[in-house]
Amino acid sequence: MTDTAPERQALADHLVQAGALRTPAWRAAVEAVPRELFLNPGVFLPEGTQWRPVTAVGSDPAKWVRIAYTVDTLTTQLDGHLTADQVGEPVRGLPTSSSTTPALVVSMIESLEVEDGHQVLEIGTGTGYSAALMCERLGEDNVTTVEVDPGVAARADAALEAAGYSTWTVTGDGLLGHPRRAPYDRVIATCAVRRIPHAWIRQTKPGGIILATVGSWANGAGLAKVTVNEDGTAEGRIIGRASFMQARSQAAAPVAGDLSARAAYADSERQTKVSPLMLDEWMPAFLAQLAAPGAQFVRAATSEGAQLLYLFDPERESFAEFTADGDGWQVRQGGPVALWDDVEQALTAWQGAGSPDITAVRLNINSRSHTYWIGGQQITTRTSSHWIGDKSALRWQHRLTDRP
Repeated sequence: MTDTAPERQALADHLVQAGALRTPAWRAAVEAVPRELFLNPGVFLPEGTQWRPVTAVGSDPAKWVRIAYTVDTLTTQLDGHLTADQVGEPVRGLPTSSSTTPALVVSMIESLEVEDGHQVLEIGTGTGYSAALMCERLGEDNVTTVEVDPGVAARADAALEAAGYSTWTVTGDGLLGHPRRAPYDRVIATCAVRRIPHAWIRQTKPGGIILATVGSWANGAGLAKVTVNEDGTAEGRIIGRASFMQARSQAAAPVAGDLSARAAYADSERQTKVSPLMLDEWMPAFLAQLAAPGAQFVRAATSEGAQLLYLFDPERESFAEFTADGDGWQVRQGGPVALWDDVEQALTAWQGAGSPDITAVRLNINSRSHTYWIGGQQITTRTSSHWIGDKSALRWQHRLTDRP
């Protein structure tokens, strides 16, 4: 077996320089855990519109080590079942499991503020690498990790055992947490969720911290850090950007088929006040998800090559279609919900407040709702998803219909 101690030290040096690795204890963990063990049987590397399989067995050892210690995210599964050892040629597919870029993994576990003896629940085992880092830092009996995919869980458990960590690896729906080992001092999710399940709050000790990526758009999710209160609520803020694969049970199927047919019957048409291209930017995309939960932003083109943009909400059978109109955009809307009206109001209010960064967003969670706000004003809302804004405050409240 190739000794990768130099590569681990180099990775730690890189993470320190990047600002992700900040404490000696976590540096020691990075230097101790061999990342290559958590990439078996192999990875998929991007090659144009396809994925090229590379396996540990059969690869040049030096080449495999270089791949294992790249600072990029490495895709380990496609379409919910395909692994690199099952194919010999480049394939198309949708990534469904990966080894996340070490900088994000390490910066998140640094942000957990763990202390010796803490019990940690991880949602989304993936390859098992982040669980191994926590086992190295806290001890294997203090880490519980939950993975919904049985195949992914089995490979992660084998890798953890090979690395010397006999921790609590559970196969199940992480949105339900793992009450058998509760209560926890810390909860960390390495998948994105539409909102933080109240089950995680119930299973966390008062004063405990939950860290999770909130949002379903890859370019507009926020890393939420909340502290659990004595009364079973939690509050905190968005501490930065993050991008993770969606929790399996919350992942929406991409909108496909004849998009023009989906948007054939509109209830209204008008000029937009702001460009829908704002949704390519991180903070506007985050706000759009608060204003229109469940909506997806879709790009297309006419047969003549003209650009078309859509917002679709399959759950509420609503749409907004955008077409360029000179220097501006026209929007056609249909269905029970005027999606663009809600998003546009949020965006214009945000602009009026000075376009603050995503780290200005705060949130409060109880058993019945999630409330997000920017500014200090407290405003009560009654709708299932609503925003109210002025120059001093913006506020959104989501009433929960599912309460795992």
